Amino acid sequence: MSYRLTVIGTGYLGATHAACMADLGFEVLGLDVDERKVARLAAGDLPFYEPGLEPVLKRNLENGRLRFTTSYEEVAEFGDVHFVCVGTPQKVGEYAADLSYVDDAVSSLAPLLHRPCLVVGKSTVPVGTAARLGERIAMLAPADGDAVLAWNPEFLREGFAVQDTLSPDRIVVGLPGDQGAAERAEKILREVYSSMLAADTPFIVADYPTSELVKVSANAFLATKISFINAMAEVCEAAHADVTKLSEALSHDDRIGGRFLGPGLGFGGGCLPKDIRAFMARAGELGVDQALTFLREVDEINIRRRIRMVDLARLLLGGSFIGRTVGVLGAAFKPNSDDVRDSPALDVAATIRGQGGKVTVYDPQAMANARRAQPSLDFGDSALGAARDAHVVLLLTEWEEFREMDPLALAEVVAEKNIVDGRNALDPEEWRAAGWNYRALGRP
Repeated sequence: MSYRLTVIGTGYLGATHAACMADLGFEVLGLDVDERKVARLAAGDLPFYEPGLEPVLKRNLENGRLRFTTSYEEVAEFGDVHFVCVGTPQKVGEYAADLSYVDDAVSSLAPLLHRPCLVVGKSTVPVGTAARLGERIAMLAPADGDAVLAWNPEFLREGFAVQDTLSPDRIVVGLPGDQGAAERAEKILREVYSSMLAADTPFIVADYPTSELVKVSANAFLATKISFINAMAEVCEAAHADVTKLSEALSHDDRIGGRFLGPGLGFGGGCLPKDIRAFMARAGELGVDQALTFLREVDEINIRRRIRMVDLARLLLGGSFIGRTVGVLGAAFKPNSDDVRDSPALDVAATIRGQGGKVTVYDPQAMANARRAQPSLDFGDSALGAARDAHVVLLLTEWEEFREMDPLALAEVVAEKNIVDGRNALDPEEWRAAGWNYRALGRP
């Protein structure tokens, strides 16, 4: 059977999922309540940067497999499978996740479901949410309909979203307790993901709570691994050891591995920080907060790396930023993204600005978002522009453009040849040979 799919929410996850599922041959209708976003997507204009996604979007708009709307009525009439991909940001002033967007999406869709369909949650939610939403759908859906809820967490990496959607490393589905409904949901999802299953992608069938825990558990583990090596960087600095060599040695242990063991400024973005905080909050609600107390230290280690970067830059300038110029290379939380949510780079830049420094920032893709987030900062039109007349240069996002910089060319525009490598992305010997005072987190 060829199902018609809808995607509710066209942010980073939703727009990617809609375009990629259309590329697999499905008819897809994307929905968002933001009329301007819908208009941009319908015109083939991505509202964010993601390598390789724009051609997929445009190709499927042109061939007619992909459309966008603001109408829940149209979505309910069109779709056989409805993917819920709305955001779950951190609540202001709290650790817990804001589920209002998920609740609104389900409450708007459910009363319109007059024929059999499958609702599939993909948003990252606290454990217990799917069961609550399943009950809400049962309560709100018309008696003549037959709507079933499944949970199918996403595992996208910004910068690799198209690859991760079309060729995922696993597919996890959480099914309801009713056997008949579960069998029907599993059958539909196996057919929707048949091309991936044909490529031997693992298909893991679980219940609602287990499927909800997979995503937050994965993010908590990755955050822990990143903060572990950054904690070792603190020790290395005190012991005059080299954390990059320590990381290299650890990576050869098959029990540990080298992925996410890169020391530096730490993690940010719209997922890891808010997801581990929401995980802690939910554990507290369940009465098992002690099981996740280690995540509080993971979070604090991550924040300390930003503070240490500021302190190291200030040290190179004799103890004060007042009257000094700082060039910042990077604003996005990671390369190949324009996402500045909880960005360590932008946080460091704003902190230095608050301590009296004149800060100029450059990022290959995140300039518009950075200007909106931190309008008090100055912005350059290139790496050389950001570094011009700087007394210290900070590399805070490891774009390839920055990794390949010529230290001699950069030396010609700065006031003083001081550089702090916040991502351990540069070759210290090359930069020191060019006359630079090179410093990095966790290295002598």
